[in-house]
Order: sequence, then structure tokens, then C-alpha cells
Amino acid sequence: MGALASPSERAAIDAVLDPLIGPPDGWTGGERRAASDAHVSRGGHAARARRDLLLPALHALQSHSGWISQAGLNHICRRLTVPPAEAYGVATFYALLSTSPRPAAVAHVCDDIACRMVGAEALCTELERRYGPEGQSWSRSPCLGQCERGPAALVTVAGQAPRAVAIPFADDEAVSMQLDGAEARTEPPAGASVPQFGRDDLRLLARVGHVDPRSLDDYRAQGGYVALGRALRIGAEAVINEISEAGLQGRGGAAFPTGRKWAAVASQPAQPHYVVCNADESEPGTFKDRVLLEHDPFAIIEAMTIEGFAVGAAQGYFYIRGEYPLAEARVRGAVEAARAAGLLGSDILGTGFAFDIELRRGAGAYICGEETALFASIEGRRGEPANKPPFPVEIGLFGKPTAVNNVETLANVLTIVGSDDGAVSYARIGTQASTGTKLFCLSGHVARPGVYEVPFGTTLGELIALAGGVPDDRAIKAILLGGAAGSFVGPEALDTSLTFEGTRAAGASLGSGVVMIFDETADMVGTLRRIAAFFRDESCGQCVPCRIGTQRQEELLARLEAGEPDAVAIAELMVELGQVMRDASICGLGQTASGAIESALRRPEMMTT
Repeated sequence: MGALASPSERAAIDAVLDPLIGPPDGWTGGERRAASDAHVSRGGHAARARRDLLLPALHALQSHSGWISQAGLNHICRRLTVPPAEAYGVATFYALLSTSPRPAAVAHVCDDIACRMVGAEALCTELERRYGPEGQSWSRSPCLGQCERGPAALVTVAGQAPRAVAIPFADDEAVSMQLDGAEARTEPPAGASVPQFGRDDLRLLARVGHVDPRSLDDYRAQGGYVALGRALRIGAEAVINEISEAGLQGRGGAAFPTGRKWAAVASQPAQPHYVVCNADESEPGTFKDRVLLEHDPFAIIEAMTIEGFAVGAAQGYFYIRGEYPLAEARVRGAVEAARAAGLLGSDILGTGFAFDIELRRGAGAYICGEETALFASIEGRRGEPANKPPFPVEIGLFGKPTAVNNVETLANVLTIVGSDDGAVSYARIGTQASTGTKLFCLSGHVARPGVYEVPFGTTLGELIALAGGVPDDRAIKAILLGGAAGSFVGPEALDTSLTFEGTRAAGASLGSGVVMIFDETADMVGTLRRIAAFFRDESCGQCVPCRIGTQRQEELLARLEAGEPDAVAIAELMVELGQVMRDASICGLGQTASGAIESALRRPEMMTT
């Protein structure tokens, strides 16, 4: 049987599981069957198949105790009929979960590329002086999605609700106060993340700072749920046609036509269909989705509901990264408020359309941003990608047809569907091949970091000028486009048109919208090594080319940083290694792990100090 969980551990776990699969004891078979049937009727699964509740149960235990105890894990396994070895494999997969005892409060301090430029190393040095080496009270962390207000830290606190608090503008005193039990700081105003705040030409960011993200009434007073009402009137096929007519392409990096994806799912005979919102925004330098979810969560819930109607899905899953506690709280509140108002559930707006959303919180795994790894995580398995084909539109979540879109993509849906001429008006913005507006995350050596919304076709130089340029008139050494999986370009690229086609012509990509500026003082070799370390740590380890290749890549950069004389030979070896990873890795992580590094090494002027 193994160790028994304490009463408080059992209570914490059961509080999550009981509403969905019923309590473990005291129910008759008929009562349990009725509860299970009720859940299946809204698109869920019978209790015997609810392994997808494994991650929420692990979160509940971690939140209660600060770690995953063996006794608590045993209780979860009994409730969900999951083999303990498999549950342990899942628990040890995620960086934010711990299977070893640790202090009740732990600080995760970002030392990734954006925060490195604004003092993260000094912060880590001071924490080591106060609390000793990392590993207990504090640890280094990859990007926390707070790049516009770094150096950033995330403090997880056992027994508190919410489970964690983010500390923007982190300093050693702020982190120490949190570890000592102080209350969280007041959250910064929306304008701190959106320097364009107050402009009347914004579309995706129009409500940020102008609507109370906790109030459904406020959202509806400012045009909320008009788009859903119109979608239900014109019908699913018309909605998909308008999305296609607008030319909306996915904003997660792949730029796949959204209308084509929705149409493919809608046409699948297999049932049920699912929709998934990918809010596991973990690309270093990216934070646009966080801003939307913290300040306009109802918009994404409404867009998901429209998507569910269009593709014939009764169930949606919202997967949000574990490092976004405020965004999670806002989304959870929006789902509950929409459900209470009849905007989610069995009879939305009295039309008979049934659709509901379950929220899933990630636990610190960059790879889960890959759609098939995300599905595995929701299903209660390790977040390991699957080979494609088959593609998710045919066999996706729970083996069924699935439409998965990221937050920014969904934010565009309301603009398109919200009016009779929405699709036509949308298509007039930008260029013929890249329609609409795009969100960009500016960070690094720039005067006003934050999320910016500009029409496709704006040049890179115009965007940087909009953000105030480089402080103190220092020269630009390099610009990272698309994040760690993107490419470095030099100042000669300032005239590049920020479109899908324009960046491709320049040998780069828009990726997730990262624009990180490095001035003449930047340590580029150290930056490249941090990128390599990121991919080494975040590889799921499933395939050899990525698991070993990312390790060798970081080792080669360590040799370069140490000043080994044969830099040319090292660079040539890294190019060869990168080609192997591109050719043989299962998913995009291994295929792109060397892209930014190789793009910088091709430019010797970037590597000088």
C-alpha cells in the first residue's frame, strides 16, 4: 500500500478531484455513475479515464505542502488509478514541482537573456550571500515572461492562495521580504507593460487598462460578447469563412492559416471535437499573452467559445503556464463568471449551443508549448512531443480532432467576427500576405520595453523608434527576432518589413514576436551560452539528437567563452551539430535550438566586446 497521506494532504487533493469524479468513499454506485455521466455529458470523461486530472492533483499537493510527498503521490494514484511509477515520472518532469522536501517559500529567479541585461546576476549573487547556494530557498530559472520589468522572480509559497506571487522589478530586498512571508506587492498598472496605453488606434490592446479584468459587466459594456452573439446568428460555416477571408494566420510562430485549421477540424467525422488555448507562453523574451490574460481575459474566453462553435466542439481546455499566477487567477475568474452568466455551459445565450472550458496549469516545461506535448500534459502524461503526421486536426487531444490556437491568435477573432464588415476591414490592414496587426515584445537595451501593437509592414527600425530607441544613444550590436528559437540580425536589418514574408526574405522569422535589442556593451558570447543552456535544460530528452546535441552545443560555447584559441573550428563543429539536430529531432525544440546561435556566429562583429 505504501505510506499514507496525512489528513490535510488528502483534503487538499480531494478538494480538486471530488467535484469532477466524486468523493472516494460514501457514494453508492448509482450516485457515482450519475456524477460520471453528468461529466461526460459536457464533453468530459468517466472517472476511470480521468488521468487528465493528474497535473491538477499534483499542483494541489505541491500548493499544500510545498513539495510532492510519496504519501501524497500514493493518494493521488489511488484516486486516479495511475501506476505510481508513471505518476512519479510526470511529477519529476516539471521544474516547478519538487519530489524532495524544501522550504515553504522558494524564489525562482530569472537569469535568462533579457533579465541578464538588467541585473539578474547581481541579484543572484546577493541571494547566495543571504541564503546560501541555490537549490533550497532560491534557484535560477529560465524566462518567467516578465521581460519588460526584470530582473524578475517568482516566489512559490506553500499553503497560500494564490499558490505563487510574481515579483516584478525584483531586487534582493523584495525577494527577501517574500521569502520571509510579506504580502505581495501591488501589481503594476497596465500602462507599465503597454507603453502605447491610451492610443485610440489599438485593436488587440484596446481594452487593456480600460476594462476591469475581473468584471464581466464591464467587459460587456465595452463590446464584450457581441462577436459571440453574431457568430451564433450567422452560423459555424460563415464564421470559418470570415476567418479565412480575413487572412488570419497563427501568431505562435508557425503562421498556419487559422480558417483552414478550423475547417479541417469541423469536417472530421470522429467525435468529440476539442479546442485548446495554448497559453504556455515560454519562449524567452515573450510576454504578450501574459499581458492579454492579465488585463483582458474575457476576450480570450469569448474567442474560445466562438472557436468551439465553429469547429463543433463542446469542450475546451485552457492550458496556461505555471509561472503566470495572476493571469491564471484572472482566467479562472473569467471562466467562472461566464459560466454563471450562461455564456458557458449547456445552453449559451438560449441557443442550445453547449460549450465549457477546463483550465490546466503547466508546471515549468518549455516543451509543453509544442502542441502534441501540451496534449500529453493535459492527458496526465509527461510532456513529450509526438511525431507528425497524424496532425492534431485529425488526431489530437485524447486522440480526437482538435483545434489549438495561442492567445494572440484568438484575440484577433473578435475583431473579425464582431461586425458585418470585420473580415474585410481586417484584411485591409497590413499586407496581402500578412493581414491585421501584430503584437511585439520589446526588451533588452531599449528605452520603453513592453508590448507593442503595430500593423504588419511596420519596419524593425520604426518599431524600435516607437519604443524610444536605445538609451544614451548607444549603438545597436544585435537584435534577436523570435526569441531563443529565432535569429540574430544586425543594425543593417532595421529597414526589414515586419511581416511573415519580409522576415523570411531577411533570413529570420517573426516567431513569437520577440524583439530583443543588444547594444554595444552586450556580452554576446555569454548570451549565446545562456541560450544553449536553456535548450539543454528544456529538452524533454525523448530523442537522442536533441538530448545529446543540446548538451554538446552548450559545452562548445563554454569552450568559446573560456577563450580557446581555435574559435573557427569550434564554430564549424557547432554548425555541423546544428544540422544534425535540424534533420533528426522529433520536434521544433531540437530543430531550432541552434538557429539563433549559428546566426550570431556568422557575424564576427557581434562577437566582439
